[in-house]
Amino acid sequence: MATLLERPEDAVSATTMARSFSAKLKEVSLRETDRMVIFKDNQPAAVLMNVQAYQELVDELEDLRIEAVSRDRVASYQSDQAITHDEMRSLFNQSE
Repeated sequence: MATLLERPEDAVSATTMARSFSAKLKEVSLRETDRMVIFKDNQPAAVLMNVQAYQELVDELEDLRIEAVSRDRVASYQSDQAITHDEMRSLFNQSE
């Protein structure tokens, strides 16, 4: 599992972030760093990341959720309660 902070240079204090926000934002937006962990009172307070990296993270999480649901459904599949594709289509076409 990846850690929150893999490289010390990806850590920045809230004070430094406030003073050099434009430069730090440019680093992240150009993907010179994957993420920047912002510390306040020596504790991680926030993470700044590139929009594309964030979208990739969200997409991966959604894929994992779908996979987990699929595994649960396959594990609880009961063939005696299944219906055919034609039966399913007729259920959805009744409302037209």
